[in-house]
Amino acid sequence: MFRTALYPGTFDPLTNGHLDIIRRAVKLVDKLVIGVAINEAKKPLFPLEERVAMVEAEVEDLRETAEIEVRPFEGLLMHFAEAVRAQSIVRGLRAVSDFEYEFQMVAMNQKLNDDIETVFLMADPQHQAIASRLVKEIAALGGDITAFVPPAIERRLKERFA
Repeated sequence: MFRTALYPGTFDPLTNGHLDIIRRAVKLVDKLVIGVAINEAKKPLFPLEERVAMVEAEVEDLRETAEIEVRPFEGLLMHFAEAVRAQSIVRGLRAVSDFEYEFQMVAMNQKLNDDIETVFLMADPQHQAIASRLVKEIAALGGDITAFVPPAIERRLKERFA
């Protein structure tokens, strides 16, 4: 059976933690759709087109493992999952604080469509502290972010805060 999973996020910016989840998710599916969320309420640093381009560039070498599609989306996650014909939604968990929010999301999503499963991948310990919000804050204050993001994204962040 052909398996499609959806990995949603704002990816503002894409971090090494996100890439770790993507690398592991492509081993489990035939196709991974990476949904780049349009959420102006979060006031993203990078415009949508740039976030999509950053994700596209960083996953290029993984396309040998599984089919990867990077698509922007807005609205209800479950509607997007249905539109891309995903059988599962992949989510990364970093800490206990993530669990409570994700637990509530799973319960709501199951009420909307109980045919789509949510699969949690635990963050690699070296990436557990990485959060896009914190990476942006460190970059804005001139801190070293080399351990948190790929080099191309580090350059974009430095340009943005120069």
